[in-house]
Amino acid sequence: MTILRVALDIPLPRLFDYTVTDALPEDVGRCVRVPFGSGEKVGVIVALAESSEHDKLKPAGEILRGMPALPTDWLALAEFCSRYYQHPLGEVMAMALPPQLRRGKLPSTRKSKLVPAAEGPPPLLPELLLEQTHAVAAVAAGFGRYAAYLLHGVTGSGKTEVYLRLIEQVLEQGFQALMLVPEIALTPQLESRVACRFPRARLVSAHSGMPAAARAKGFIAALEGNVDIVLGTRLAVFSALPRLGLIVVDEEHDASFKQHEGLRYSARDVAVWRAHQCGIPIVLGSATPSLESFFHARSGRYRLLELQRRAVAEAMPTVRAIDTRREKLQDGMSGALLTALEVRLERGEQSLVFLNRRGYAPVLACPSCGWVSRCHRCAANLVVHLADRRLRCHHCGLEEIIPKGCPSCGNLDIHPFGRGTQRLEETLAARFPQARILRVDRDSASSPKKWQALLDTIHEGRADILVGTQMLSKGHDFPRLTLVGVVGADAALFAADFRAPERLFSQLMQVGGRSGRAALPGEVLIQTEYPTHPLYQALVAHDYTRFAQAQLDERRAAGFPPFTFQVLLRAEAKKLDDSLAFLKVAAESARSLLPAGVTLYDPVPMRLYRVMTLERGQLLAESASRPALQAFLAAWAEKLYLQKAPRDLRWHLDVDPLEF
Repeated sequence: MTILRVALDIPLPRLFDYTVTDALPEDVGRCVRVPFGSGEKVGVIVALAESSEHDKLKPAGEILRGMPALPTDWLALAEFCSRYYQHPLGEVMAMALPPQLRRGKLPSTRKSKLVPAAEGPPPLLPELLLEQTHAVAAVAAGFGRYAAYLLHGVTGSGKTEVYLRLIEQVLEQGFQALMLVPEIALTPQLESRVACRFPRARLVSAHSGMPAAARAKGFIAALEGNVDIVLGTRLAVFSALPRLGLIVVDEEHDASFKQHEGLRYSARDVAVWRAHQCGIPIVLGSATPSLESFFHARSGRYRLLELQRRAVAEAMPTVRAIDTRREKLQDGMSGALLTALEVRLERGEQSLVFLNRRGYAPVLACPSCGWVSRCHRCAANLVVHLADRRLRCHHCGLEEIIPKGCPSCGNLDIHPFGRGTQRLEETLAARFPQARILRVDRDSASSPKKWQALLDTIHEGRADILVGTQMLSKGHDFPRLTLVGVVGADAALFAADFRAPERLFSQLMQVGGRSGRAALPGEVLIQTEYPTHPLYQALVAHDYTRFAQAQLDERRAAGFPPFTFQVLLRAEAKKLDDSLAFLKVAAESARSLLPAGVTLYDPVPMRLYRVMTLERGQLLAESASRPALQAFLAAWAEKLYLQKAPRDLRWHLDVDPLEF
């Protein structure tokens, strides 16, 4: 009798053994139905054994042989994620598989959209600049072996064209390509571009917004080798690809590649590990690389490839920091910005006013008694959404009707304070009544259909002034957009998060790069009370390297990543005292395991300590040695799973955290 070792979607770091009479070695990697408790679960067979340390094993149910077995390299990828991120293997596999497959339901066998399009004339390819040619040649020379390349290209320098040329060469050699993008919103336009470029290639998308059946079909088609290109967001890194020859991570700096629930993995880092495991090249592209990737390129771990010229436009946009200290702003906008907007309207060109705060105003307040619109479920304010007369929490989704008077003292003279995109839209409409103003944020683009309609409106020239958040900051080419005005950026200069300057610089360089991408020159105006701040001066000079090196020097002095490695233990419960008490016990158990070179800090409340009525604390451990931290973490995790906790308390580990 054979023993099946099965990984189940259970929050415990162990495998489960079952007996079976008809298992074969090729069944490793297949899904299997097994009894569990009073019901049944579907798991993945990870090994066959002759004996078990457990008595009275239950017999396994049906081995689902209708689906191909998950390959060895995919199982190794899941095991790496389980080991590195200290997450149960069964939960890792369940997260990585499409919902239908993790439930043991095979998709319909009807023909899917994977049939290649009919042959036609080859697409007309743009002529490569010399820098692009060198980048393509450098990566292509490394096909068939592992190498990580950081493609640092200014906005509009043609990074996507480099990706497409490399994918073309990979497909010609009979291999598959995996391309990751940070957001679902970027997937359709890139998918269309890739499909037009490779009309005979079999292309599938993989992201959480897809219908369950389509995700399952695409996953199996890729697993069977019937797909040439997989394009998707972070979960696409778990696509099973038996002939994988190249991985591309576009906008590699983007925080969206980090998962913040369940398995808290970084898709970019997992992609690098997978490329190393498969012995293939990986290209990480960005106009503003993450400081970690830039550091790796400087230290020789990655190979740096630079694109310093724009592919279409003659020059980078002119960037100016507008000093607002001695100017009375008109509804939050400077005279220079208003004049620049007026000039673009007269020319028939498009402008973008960037404010990374959606809603009408950040808070509603009473000047009489001091009442403010707070969320009773989160330690945050309810944001004013005047268009639909609602107060909304952007953390938990709570909604309330805007009150007619102060709920505390009855004062009817309550005011919205601060400025969001809705208020900015209203202000611009009053200031420029002749202009067609279009707001683009997560409220106006709440579905893929609405998002595409907004993009069509912009591309067809039916909008003069765009009011947008970071949704518009990357991946878009608007030929008639020549002006970007930035409002309200200063707050991030003094944020408590040590990553805030990096994010601000990236955000402003990316959004500024939307201007002047075609024949028309571009201009970027940044309103600030700190025009001589080094961050703004680096933006004016288009000097990412200067900014990045200064940030790395600060982080080296402070002992922050990438010079240290971090892990957070977080706990959340109905009462903050319960969360902190759990963390204190965890800290005591950790100190008996603490090796030299690993530092453990005291438990503290999180900055946003309450979300969805749960109050949260955290405990930080860090080390300059990743192996030392990982060894400590493995031993500590064993104790954490045995630690008693209140029934309503939840905890998790976040390795390489991005948020504190």
